[in-house]
Amino acid sequence: MSKGREIRCYDYVNHPYEQVRDELTKRAVTVFHEATKLATSRAGAVASELRVKLGGIEIGADIAISVKEVKERPAEVTSTPATRLQLEWEAASSPRLFPFMRAELYVYPLTATETQLDFSGRYEPPLGVLGGAMNAVVGHRIAEASVHRFLAEVARHLKKTLSERSAI
Repeated sequence: MSKGREIRCYDYVNHPYEQVRDELTKRAVTVFHEATKLATSRAGAVASELRVKLGGIEIGADIAISVKEVKERPAEVTSTPATRLQLEWEAASSPRLFPFMRAELYVYPLTATETQLDFSGRYEPPLGVLGGAMNAVVGHRIAEASVHRFLAEVARHLKKTLSERSAI
């Protein structure tokens, strides 16, 4: 991940690591989709959506997310277990007009009942030099806000889904 602008953010899920890890390793793309779409209005879509509010106006773009690799690190004497998902996404339509993202989502336990989601990614602004100039002015803030919102929605969805499952 050497090109582009870096974005980092994190969030928490108040469930054990094993539950969060299992949900993300078995159903990551579905989790991302369900977290970012209203199921009733987007039932047939395969893309997720990034959204951000800018001056009271909500801007959104459907994105196609793919999980390129999942790596698990078992617990050792000096470290906790962790799972890393390598992600890529781009706009589902007109991808050359929107940034392309390469990212890693690290999942690891903080306590026996709390798990951290740690997002680290780099995106490539679209439109060459013009895109780079727009990114310097406002694009980076929009990209950063949309990634923060994306991760918050994923964490919120995991909390809700895992709470519903444990209530059954």
